[in-house]
Amino acid sequence: MYRGALKRRTGAGIEPAVRQGRRLHWVEYAIEAAALGTFMASAVIFTVLLDHPRSIVPQLLPDPAVRRVLIGIAMGLTNIALIYSKPGRRSGAHMNPVVTLTFFRLGKVAVADAAGYVAAQFAGATAVMTLAVFTAGSWISDPAVDYVTTKPGALGTAVAFVAETGISFGMMLLVLVLSNDPRFRRWTGVAAGTLVAVYISLEAPISGMSMNPARTFAPAIVSGDFMALWLYFVAPVAGMFGAAEVYLRTGLLSASRRGPLVVCAKLHHDAHSPCIFHCGHAPAPVSAMTA
Repeated sequence: MYRGALKRRTGAGIEPAVRQGRRLHWVEYAIEAAALGTFMASAVIFTVLLDHPRSIVPQLLPDPAVRRVLIGIAMGLTNIALIYSKPGRRSGAHMNPVVTLTFFRLGKVAVADAAGYVAAQFAGATAVMTLAVFTAGSWISDPAVDYVTTKPGALGTAVAFVAETGISFGMMLLVLVLSNDPRFRRWTGVAAGTLVAVYISLEAPISGMSMNPARTFAPAIVSGDFMALWLYFVAPVAGMFGAAEVYLRTGLLSASRRGPLVVCAKLHHDAHSPCIFHCGHAPAPVSAMTA
């Protein structure tokens, strides 16, 4: 499906990314592990700070909706910082196995790199949550924090599935439209982080707001609570793959129709950072590529 759409719309198939090279890019894999690990650490820290009963914040701000907005802002800013950081500009700051797999289906990520990214993302998130349990177990095990798990809300699993699919669809569509438009691509990370903040503030009570199997898997492993874990693997794939299909078939991008519809697999492409993807941007300087 994606292969045919890519060939029809861009004249290129998925094969170039596969032929690009089979060598492993360990630096990028390590960055992805560290980036998602940092995101998980931020989630733990801000949830404890804002929701734990021994924190002063719940006394000052008793409304949980207000505190959830603050957590959303904190996580959105964390996301933005990671995307625009020097390491994030190098790896592309996917921080999500489904984002990586979507770009793989779009022909921008080689097989070896897709496997390396996904494994690193799961490993990074799980390592940080395991460390958190050993260093601050009593803080994150409190029901108010609950290991920052993501679970269906009071409306049930079916509604949570629809919600997770919808927010995943929205996030991937936003990334594809903005990152491939020369007018707006530099704002992709800001828009993605803002959407994370909005989703946490408004959607979290429905599904826990994950969009990310690794983000949900790591807390489930350390807490032993696997409630509806399947949902957080299936719904993000359905949403993000669906967004990619809509993007390809509807031609939402008008500014660069003379070029490829999907230029690169990075959320923020930096000409001074190496790029391991089948990239349509101008090559990075030799000095940067050898850094």
